[in-house]
Amino acid sequence: MNRRHFLGTAAAASAFLFAPAVAFATAATDRRFVFVIQRGAADGLATLAPVGDPAFGALRGAFAEDAAAGAKLDPFFSLHPSLVETAKLYQAKEALFVHAVASPYRDRSHFDGQNVLESGSDAAYKLKDGWMNRLLGLLPQAEAKAIAVSSTVPLALRGPRDVASYAPSALPQPTDDLLARVADLYRGDAQLMPLWNEAMATRKLTGDLTAAGGQNAAATGALAARLLAGPNGNRIAFIETGGWDTHSGQRARLGLQLKGLDAMLAALKAGLGPDWSNTLVLVATEFGRTAAPNGTGGTDHGTASAAMLLGGAVDGGKVVADWPGLSRSALYEGRDLKPTTDLDALIAGALAQHYALDPARVGGALFPNGSRVRALPKLIRA
Repeated sequence: MNRRHFLGTAAAASAFLFAPAVAFATAATDRRFVFVIQRGAADGLATLAPVGDPAFGALRGAFAEDAAAGAKLDPFFSLHPSLVETAKLYQAKEALFVHAVASPYRDRSHFDGQNVLESGSDAAYKLKDGWMNRLLGLLPQAEAKAIAVSSTVPLALRGPRDVASYAPSALPQPTDDLLARVADLYRGDAQLMPLWNEAMATRKLTGDLTAAGGQNAAATGALAARLLAGPNGNRIAFIETGGWDTHSGQRARLGLQLKGLDAMLAALKAGLGPDWSNTLVLVATEFGRTAAPNGTGGTDHGTASAAMLLGGAVDGGKVVADWPGLSRSALYEGRDLKPTTDLDALIAGALAQHYALDPARVGGALFPNGSRVRALPKLIRA
């Protein structure tokens, strides 16, 4: 097999293409959306290995051993063995994967690639705001509450609409007496007092997770869940993850990275409880890595990678891939997995289905410099 094009059933595709379109969401729902960025260019061929491609074994060498130990999703694709809990989500039809996916960016600079990914532009530094901030303008006011689990507000969430960020501090916790004194100081200030109240509400939501310092992946997932869960929680979140740049010693390093991501996703599901059923989690990276390993047991900057959609709202248990093949002639510029699915189209299509919005309007708002969003198969449960 040198090509694999999954489009779902004809009925599912028809339902998506011809269903009545809603221009903008008009009523609040319990929907939640989480974007997890993998900064550093994650290796999609290791995360989701195309073991059914006849060129895979020879091209990947020793890296192919990891694929042999992972969960077989179907005869063609195998999940990395570190993604144990994610494999369970796939079996429960709460996870799907999209392969050979890339943003419009075709060079290999981390900074430029991340700027394109977060701004939603077709080139670096053309837009100053982010597609997640623009998403807030399409949602009802009750839905448009966003937070970044990050030390600063990332570009994806920057823009005219207010968002917050939260990251546990390593400093000693302030005493209740100090907090009360600060509250008294701000009480007569019409600007500072509402901000202080919001900060204290966030602190109460995070509770004892601050004691862990946010240093491990499971704590990050639990923290995000606490910020999102319940009727008063945020509805949109951005989670920062780094360390995906594996130029050397990749097998051990990537195994630990994916194990951490797996623990974070499991903690997010557990912490959300019943809200998980209405949640969409998207995991994506700025670009992929080279198809063949380099001389130091790593991979260099590439082009296409794999993306994940997870959550109770996801119509999971499938892999979506217009597979380009791994033969030398099929590789992009003779070295990378060739992109066949537009990441912007995937994001816009998934969010349009998730919030019952018109795909064309979502694509135009989130990715104004891009091409028209291509129709995708069913990604979200009705």
